[in-house]
Amino acid sequence: MTSRPHPVSRRERPAKPALTRDGIIATAVRVMRAEGLQRVTMRRLAQELDTGPASLYVYVANTAELHAAILDELLGEVDLAPAAADGDWRERIDAVLSSYSRLLYQHPSLAQSAVVARPSGPNYLNLLEALLALLSQGGVPDDQAAWGVDVLLQVATASAAEHAGQKDSPHFAEEWNAVAAAVANASAAKVPHVAALGSELLSGTPQERQMWRTRMLLNGILQTPRSAS
Repeated sequence: MTSRPHPVSRRERPAKPALTRDGIIATAVRVMRAEGLQRVTMRRLAQELDTGPASLYVYVANTAELHAAILDELLGEVDLAPAAADGDWRERIDAVLSSYSRLLYQHPSLAQSAVVARPSGPNYLNLLEALLALLSQGGVPDDQAAWGVDVLLQVATASAAEHAGQKDSPHFAEEWNAVAAAVANASAAKVPHVAALGSELLSGTPQERQMWRTRMLLNGILQTPRSAS
């Protein structure tokens, strides 16, 4: 006759690691890497950490704060080395922003969340510091740099979110071909500028467009005072 297993009392079970904010964020990042940001919920994290969802709210106020903390954690992977290198300050800003965009592109759901997320951790501050230092080296006045860095990150984030979404779309090729056909066949009588610039509208590689966009923004930040007077 097989003996029944002796039940393990609560006292005999190994103690669970104490909950910490860092531990919660680390678990959230692991779940996101494996299954996407949409799976990172308080309920799912509670299951992973063997606790109740209410316990997590002591450390993270809500899902929006959780997603912002995930973003800040991953921002530690952005290559900030160009900020300390020699060379043209515009090219170095473009290199930092390119690294930032590639990070978001690797995580499409995070890229889309980053459009509205408000990270406030050390990695976000390090990214701001690197960009502000480069703007200062380029002779951008401090007040224009303070607003300009926000524009640079907004545009880079929106672009990454757009392209990351396209990456996951099964109909992206069809949609792009439809746009290209519409531009190529545009009527000069109805939309003369579109017809005249059709080939230019669709020209350039993503890398060329990104470099031009960064230069355009930097020239505007450098030359545009905050005051309209």
